[in-house]
Amino acid sequence: MIFEVCVDAVEGAVAAQAAGAQRIELCDNLVEGGTTPSLGMLQVCRQSVAIDINVIIRPRGGDFCYSDLELEVMRRDILAARDAGANGVVIGLLIPDGSVDLERTRLLVAAARPMSVTFHRAFDLVRDPAQALEDLFSLDIERILTSGQMPTALEGAGNIASLVRQADGRMIILAGGGINENNVAAIVAQTGVTEVHFAARKTVDSPMTFRNTNVLMGKAYQPDEYIRKETDLERIQKILKAAII
Repeated sequence: MIFEVCVDAVEGAVAAQAAGAQRIELCDNLVEGGTTPSLGMLQVCRQSVAIDINVIIRPRGGDFCYSDLELEVMRRDILAARDAGANGVVIGLLIPDGSVDLERTRLLVAAARPMSVTFHRAFDLVRDPAQALEDLFSLDIERILTSGQMPTALEGAGNIASLVRQADGRMIILAGGGINENNVAAIVAQTGVTEVHFAARKTVDSPMTFRNTNVLMGKAYQPDEYIRKETDLERIQKILKAAII
């Protein structure tokens, strides 16, 4: 099994390596599902861990239908990630009818080489997953991250299993979405995947002693500026242990 931990901080990358994960997906802004991290974040992560680093290339939250200017941002971020020592990039581009944006994805795959390319959970929003898999295979993309078109990988396990059978070793199907120590064994058993993706986070309290609770930094959905989420080494270890079936 290959375990990929989604992290948004250097400390998370260090914890993932210490816990035994083989790869991280480095993101910013996980509340939006992940956007491109800063170059400084990637550089310090690369200096801090030896495991593989895959970098999400997503210029904003929201949908996956991008403008020409956004495409150029993504291309330049890919080149920067390659120069900074990333092992792979994670992308996802769609066109309005719910199909893979073949033309633009092909351009970004070419820019990424020799790094590996993962197509992220934009895949879960495609109209026809079976056709999308074949489209991505035609672009020589190595991996698809998916929850099986459902809110969680456990709920989408049947669909993930179908994708594994369709891929038949031609591509890697990476299961992700709500995976934790309580369900990882069932997901692996039901799907046949050999790679899983999860965040394993915990809530931690701010070290601030002076606190102004009248002001929010744009986070009405989390009305407390003095707690944050960080990667939990012990939870990663529990998930790795629980995946052994």
